[in-house]
Amino acid sequence: MKKLINDPNDVVAEALLGIEAAHPDLQVDHHNKIIYRSDTPKRGKVGIISGGGSGHEPLHGGFVGLGMLDAACAGEVFTSPVPDQMLAATKLVDGGAGVLHVVKNYTGDVMNFEMSAELASAETGARVLSVVTDDDVAVQDSTWTAGRRGVGVTVLLEKIAGAAAEQGRDLDQVAQIARTVNANGRSMGVALTSCTVPAAGKPTFDLGEDEMELGVGIHGEPGRQRLPLAPAKEIASLLVEPILTDLPFSSGDAVIAFVNGLGGTPLIELYVMYNEVNKILAGRGVRVARSLVGSYITSLDMAGSSITLLKVDDELLSLWDAPVRTPALRWGI
Repeated sequence: MKKLINDPNDVVAEALLGIEAAHPDLQVDHHNKIIYRSDTPKRGKVGIISGGGSGHEPLHGGFVGLGMLDAACAGEVFTSPVPDQMLAATKLVDGGAGVLHVVKNYTGDVMNFEMSAELASAETGARVLSVVTDDDVAVQDSTWTAGRRGVGVTVLLEKIAGAAAEQGRDLDQVAQIARTVNANGRSMGVALTSCTVPAAGKPTFDLGEDEMELGVGIHGEPGRQRLPLAPAKEIASLLVEPILTDLPFSSGDAVIAFVNGLGGTPLIELYVMYNEVNKILAGRGVRVARSLVGSYITSLDMAGSSITLLKVDDELLSLWDAPVRTPALRWGI
């Protein structure tokens, strides 16, 4: 294992110190491992929090800031935050207009967020709604989930719902926007290598030099099948076609096309993938209204890519285009 770390047990704590030093406009509660906006809570604004196991950076802490999240809870690597963390974050961001929890569909995350919402309601009377993302078309159930996994749509949802909250929409409206995004987005990924969890010190799974895992999860969960390594053109088709079929997407639809890197894939390869994705969509009459290319929801050092397509209308596009200022996404400012 070759990693830029000190003690494997201190990776999350020391990364949070680095985030705090690098981004003075953010605050860090080191006891609860929460990254939050310096201006939170904002009176009358719906607070939005998310969180999950570390190792998926910039998700979620990199999306804290104007136009996205108000706070993010960091669990240990690939481990859900505990309810006390989420409760503390909920209290931090509650400006009197309620709080939205954005939860990826992993069993631990769902259970712990539900518990924290109940605690917040009992202790403070805060109104909390949750939206669970489950956009992965690869498998119905997996190692850590009942139902589909929450993956790339989570990034797009946090941006769009965050913009709605920034505009002053109420909790029910923000939650409905979030549900609409989840319902209209689909994702699928492929791994070319495993990742290595620092505490484990060895790859999570074995994958031959000439193999790829189609439909892999962001923690290394198995996907649909293991196949011989193929050119980008073929991989793009293996990912995009199931997405297009699942919703289904139709000729004339407008989409946000998101080509994501899983942590160990250089940007040049992601643009090769985007070119192939764009050609497939053009051939099906699906219009790319906006695009996002880069590593935004990762799996430590895993090589590979995921594709997310989100069907959009004018309202969702307007919210996507709204100003955002976070460590990982920034425009319109």
